[in-house]
Amino acid sequence: MKFINKDVLLFDLDGTLIDSVPDLALSLNQMLNALDMKPFPTDTIRSWVGNGAAVLTKRALSGSIDINPDLDETYVEKALSIFLSYYEQNVCVETTLYPNVKNTLASLHSGGYRLVIVTNKPEQFVRPILKHLGLNDFFEMVVGGDSLPKRKPDPMQLTYVCETLGVTPSSCLMVGDSKNDIFAATAADMQSIGLTYGYNHGEDINSHGASLVLDDFADIIKTLDTIMESAH
Repeated sequence: MKFINKDVLLFDLDGTLIDSVPDLALSLNQMLNALDMKPFPTDTIRSWVGNGAAVLTKRALSGSIDINPDLDETYVEKALSIFLSYYEQNVCVETTLYPNVKNTLASLHSGGYRLVIVTNKPEQFVRPILKHLGLNDFFEMVVGGDSLPKRKPDPMQLTYVCETLGVTPSSCLMVGDSKNDIFAATAADMQSIGLTYGYNHGEDINSHGASLVLDDFADIIKTLDTIMESAH
């Protein structure tokens, strides 16, 4: 499949460009320890990631991907504050890039595409991670999970990108690893690429209606109808 006349490429961050779970798990378990609660294995926390910091905190307090409806909101806010404080200290300790991400982004950027981050991660953490991993210069815009009143799977972030950059949804392509990315793109009338690695709560990304599903980040280049020769 070839995507025609795309100008702007929107990328999810966690589970798409980076594996941030080790640092999220470390920070979440530090939070639980501060609250005299038991920690969880990294693989368990991996299955909880993808809906933003507040949801992740609630899942940790619930001990399950299914959030306890009886959680006290004041307690949740306290726990979230503790978690974010620890995560600020650990934001890029063991976080790593997925294979072929940096060279592919470099090719897309030099090939004339406008690149944007659309993530459910709080905005304050995004640029430091991008800078630490050498990706910052590729992205002209970052929209975090707390940048707007709503976040993925709501289409608000994607629509905001279109309005801010003065482009149409049809000229954009959303790339992500979870159903939140695909649902947001569909609701924004935008085509999407689903990646089979990353964090999708154990669900098959093929089942969520992406325009195309890929195993390898590098294959994104092959799906685009044009890319300048300088990109190769």
